[in-house]
Amino acid sequence: MKRTTSAIAAITATATATAAVVVGLGLGFATPAAAAASPPLVTRAALDAALVAGRGADVPFLEQEAESARTTGSVIGPDRTAYTLAAEASGRTAVRLLPGQYVEFTLPKPANALTVRYSIPDAPDGGGITAPLDVTLDGRSHRSMTLTSQYSWLYNQYPFSNDPGADLLHPDWWITECQCVPSATTPSPAITKPFRPSHFYDEQRLLLGRTLRAGDTVRLTAPKGTRAAWTVIDLLDSELVGRPHVNLRAANVLLFGADPTGRRDAAPAFDRAIAFARAHHLPVYVPPGVFQVNRHVVVDDVSIEGAGSWYTVVRGHQVTLAAPAPDGSVHTGVGFYGKDASVGGSTNVHLSGFAIEGDVRERIDTDQVNGVGGAMSASTIDGLYVHHTKVGLWFDGPMHGLTVRDSVIADQVADGVNFHTGVTDSAVRNTFVRNTGDDGLAMWAETTQNARNTFDHNTVQSPVLANGIAIYGGTDTTVSNNLVADPVREGSALQVGSRFGAQPFTGHLWITDNTTVRAGTYELNWNIGLGALWFYALERDIDADVQVVGDAFLDNTYNAVMLVSDWPVKDLYSITNVHLKDVRVDGTGTSVVSARAMGSATFENVDARNVGAVGVNNCGSFHFTAAGSEFALTDLGGNDGGGTTGPWLAPWELPNTITCADRPGVVPPPAPSRW
Repeated sequence: MKRTTSAIAAITATATATAAVVVGLGLGFATPAAAAASPPLVTRAALDAALVAGRGADVPFLEQEAESARTTGSVIGPDRTAYTLAAEASGRTAVRLLPGQYVEFTLPKPANALTVRYSIPDAPDGGGITAPLDVTLDGRSHRSMTLTSQYSWLYNQYPFSNDPGADLLHPDWWITECQCVPSATTPSPAITKPFRPSHFYDEQRLLLGRTLRAGDTVRLTAPKGTRAAWTVIDLLDSELVGRPHVNLRAANVLLFGADPTGRRDAAPAFDRAIAFARAHHLPVYVPPGVFQVNRHVVVDDVSIEGAGSWYTVVRGHQVTLAAPAPDGSVHTGVGFYGKDASVGGSTNVHLSGFAIEGDVRERIDTDQVNGVGGAMSASTIDGLYVHHTKVGLWFDGPMHGLTVRDSVIADQVADGVNFHTGVTDSAVRNTFVRNTGDDGLAMWAETTQNARNTFDHNTVQSPVLANGIAIYGGTDTTVSNNLVADPVREGSALQVGSRFGAQPFTGHLWITDNTTVRAGTYELNWNIGLGALWFYALERDIDADVQVVGDAFLDNTYNAVMLVSDWPVKDLYSITNVHLKDVRVDGTGTSVVSARAMGSATFENVDARNVGAVGVNNCGSFHFTAAGSEFALTDLGGNDGGGTTGPWLAPWELPNTITCADRPGVVPPPAPSRW
């Protein structure tokens, strides 16, 4: 969603990574996995749940990884190379099933609802296929799911294509695979097609109609004769869903003509119910059913309650507009929108207890085809499931006092949530985000400052592009108690970025008590690995009071913390006033801290172990002056541990000794464990 040449040019990959996907889509398939251990292994972001206790979203479902279940299939991964199926899987590992093979999970607790995260091949010419998946419950009853790849499989350069045979979308860009600028290359570079396939996974939910007991089994089988040459199962979420919510003192959309079978357009009925509810000071109630809505439903001063996201589904088709809208949209689709901020926005909107199922299969940044959008002040979003829209929730301020909580956002082609332009005193809490095509959670203070916003106790897993949580400018911002796992390419778990035209960072930025795992991707334009926490001074100094306190950075692919300014502006912008305290680093492929900018930071009680390279990789702004690096580190005491090269924060590294290994070798760290 953040359209700059810097962002666009960052979307690259190695020829090796592309070839690994293209050649038969084999991706290193291994031998069949062993039988599952007993009792059933329940994880959070593919981690022992004890390692992340109290962090991330408190969700009603239990996660089980396919690679830990009983299977006749083959394990793929682990692999963190972009453009591979394993890299986009939770924990970087999954199970591939050939026709006739299965993976079988043993339920840890009673459940009557399942979510399966999976991937199946694209159609040869793009557009996706459908294929069955057999579901056997405790060896007795049988259900079937119809899987689809219509919402996955993007190719090429930003903003991507659904066509696996597409030529380069931007032939004047540097292409890492051929180490060339295509427009200046004769003959054309040898780019293997499909070029840079990604966004492989989707998820599907299934209400069982009965409650399985703890210890019962769920077997997922790719049936013989399936159209899918292979089916990859990443994980199973199991849940015990309660009875539907009912509100008899409400404007029921059925009374206004809404069709709960999904065959007829229900949008006019929603409009009538909302008008009646506002006039009579009632909420709107949407009972169990599937309701077809193919455009925005404008909401202001109204509450809309569903029966629960498993029961009430608002589903829409993407519709091509006869002419572009004033905002540049060329499509519309299902979404609940506050009024635009330019006309005052909406207030007192409360949306709860339903699913929004979109139909977005491509990324068009001008399109307003988000699940929830517009400006909503003094409002709440509670208990939604948002699926297959462009951005789950995109808010354009100025606006204030919004709370998003207890929701699930999955399989977006762009961001999960974005607080964009003048959003103040707002929060996202206890929300689960998986498989976004851009930042999972973002605050973007473009043109107008954001202030006093909070992202707290959220889980973000497997953003395919960009960051788990990104903060672009803002005043007095809090990022706390979150769990972020498995960013795939061109981003980090946590980014503090002066970029995309953002307003400056001012006041405080608190990054406290978060846990990241398997984070820090490879930046191919720079040809370096990023940190799990990435400070990026591209357009301004970063000099607010930044407090990084109580965080845990686990199993870092490269660095735990990176502070960098892009080469053309390295002598213009610095990163200062950063303070790390009571931080734990368990495993780095390279260093604990990588400094590639002017500036300074302090460290107190930062403990590290399993460090793969020198603890501090201090290049400063690459002038290598006799006075030392332009980045200074201050030791405030208690900084213990390290790796094979000795203490991570050694006395000889302070305050600004040059220890610059521009591209250090990577030592894969062991799996994280209890401290």
